[in-house]
Amino acid sequence: MKSIILILMVLGPFASLAQPPIETINQFMDNWHKAAATADEKVFFGSMTEDGVYLGTDKTEKWTRDEMAEWANEYFQKESAWSFTPTERDIYFSEDGKTAWLNEKLDTWMGVCKGTAVLVLKENGWKIALYDLSVTIDNDKIDNFLELTNNDD
Repeated sequence: MKSIILILMVLGPFASLAQPPIETINQFMDNWHKAAATADEKVFFGSMTEDGVYLGTDKTEKWTRDEMAEWANEYFQKESAWSFTPTERDIYFSEDGKTAWLNEKLDTWMGVCKGTAVLVLKENGWKIALYDLSVTIDNDKIDNFLELTNNDD
């Protein structure tokens, strides 16, 4: 009996979950990326909070969930909207277990990208409140990159 109490104390808010929280988040994020790859608009945007924000790679891209859904509608009418495959992911949790944040490395058509997310635990499961996608640039190529972008506003 003592060991069960100790396990519940260690797991805290995660004690009632069917699988460990890191596995839950990994599966949730993998499903979210798969939804884009298979053009499943309902799962992709349904995985975000109503006030969720998506920051894209373009300096002008700051979308609310609904704005992004409108913009991306034409992409989700195809077999695949876009395909980002996670190759690494680090996940962290707040003390109360109701907020998670992560960073991930992604294999994409743009090369290696990084994603950062903030997730909140709702009554119906985890939801993405913020996702920030960024293109990576090797340090030895940054001067060339800056030269390309110096004339941009």
